[in-house]
Amino acid sequence: MITLPTGTKIWIIAGITDMRCGFNGLASKVQNTLKDDPFSGHIFVFRGRSGKMVKILWADRDGLCLFTKRLAGDPGRESAPDASSVIHATGGDRVATSQTDRTAWHPDITRDKTRE
Repeated sequence: MITLPTGTKIWIIAGITDMRCGFNGLASKVQNTLKDDPFSGHIFVFRGRSGKMVKILWADRDGLCLFTKRLAGDPGRESAPDASSVIHATGGDRVATSQTDRTAWHPDITRDKTRE
């Protein structure tokens, strides 16, 4: 079981995400679309077109983690949220939607001279 640090938020990204995206593609979506830091420790959940697959991006203290889950059953029965909103789930059953009006994050780009 993976325990999450106190204050971790779970963001369910509305709309459809290309499931071919990996670490860089999903981190870029978090940074450019959501205006959030992909290394914030929050959990970002992306849904595929058919609704049968989700990808979860999470950064712990060691780096980025990417989890892929193929869902069973008929996920198409549930309607997807509007793509213009983001769903923020905290406290188990409390879900709220919010527009993506967050401040931009930019990585601190420094060169590691020891690797050159």
